[in-house]
Amino acid sequence: MESTIDRKAAALEAAEAWAERQPHWVEPFEPFRIIGNLYYVGTQGLAVYLITDYIGHAISGAEYAAVVIDGGMAGNEQIIIDNIAKLGFDIKDVVYLLNTHAHFDHSGGLAKLKTASNAELTAAEGDVSALEGGFYLGFEQQTEYFAPPVTVDKSFKNDEDLLIFPIGNAALTGVVTPGHSRGCTSWRLSIEDNGEEHEVLIFCSATVALNSLVPKQYDGIVGDYRYTFETTKEWKPDVFLANHPEVFYMKETREKQKAGDPLAFVNRGAFQRYIRAKERAFERALVEQQAAASDQE
Repeated sequence: MESTIDRKAAALEAAEAWAERQPHWVEPFEPFRIIGNLYYVGTQGLAVYLITDYIGHAISGAEYAAVVIDGGMAGNEQIIIDNIAKLGFDIKDVVYLLNTHAHFDHSGGLAKLKTASNAELTAAEGDVSALEGGFYLGFEQQTEYFAPPVTVDKSFKNDEDLLIFPIGNAALTGVVTPGHSRGCTSWRLSIEDNGEEHEVLIFCSATVALNSLVPKQYDGIVGDYRYTFETTKEWKPDVFLANHPEVFYMKETREKQKAGDPLAFVNRGAFQRYIRAKERAFERALVEQQAAASDQE
C-alpha cells in the first residue's frame, strides 16, 4: 500500500507539472482588501481568502484571530504566508483553516499552512477522505491529481448544511453545495464596510470540469449537482467570489478598486448569472455523456 510519504512526493511532482501547464496558478499577486475585513491572499490564478478579527491578545497571545479559506496548490504556501504578512498579519494569527473543496488546486497547500499556523482544519464530511488521502475522488490512483494529505480536525455532515464561525461582526456560514466534489462547501458571511452591511459569497464551484456524470464520478453526483442548483436559486449576494479568480474578474475589478471605487466588488446580479449558466452547462454535459455511454453499449 502506498505510504503517505510516497503520496506526498507524488503530489509535489504533480504540482510542478501543473505549474508549467498553468503558470498563473503559481504567479504571485499583490494581496489586497476586498471589502471590510476580507482580503485576497492567493496567486494570480488560485484564490485564497483571509478574514481577520481584532481581538487584542485574547487567543494564544495573538493580536488577531483569522480564518483562511483554501490553500491553493502545493507550492503556493509561501506566497500565501508572505501575502498575509504584507497585509500586516501573521500566519500564526490563523486559528481556522477552511476549504471549498478537496481538489489539488485548492487543497494542495493546506498541509503546510496547517503546520505553519497550528490552525484547526474543518471540512465537510463528504471531502474528508479525499483531503486525508490526498486524492481526487473517483481518480484515487491518478497521481497527476494528488495533493499532500492533510488531517481534518473537525468535520460536519453534508446534510447538516450549516457551520458558523463567529469572526467579529463577520459570522461565517458553511453551506454544502455538492457536485463538483462530494463535500463542496460554499462560505457565506455578512461584512460591515463603512457602516453598510454586505452579503458575501465565496462559492465552491458548480462546473462539471473533470467529473464524469456517466459513469458516475461518485455515487449520487447527478443528484448533488441538481441539489446545488435548487439550493442556490434564491442566493443574491452583494459580493460574489470564487476559488478561481477569473470567475469573478478579479484582476479587472481590482483595477477599478485601485482607481477609486471602494465598492468595486459589489455586483448583486453576478452570482445568479453564473449559477444559471452552470446549470445549463451541466444539463448539456449530462445529455452528451449519456449519449456517449449509449453509443458504447
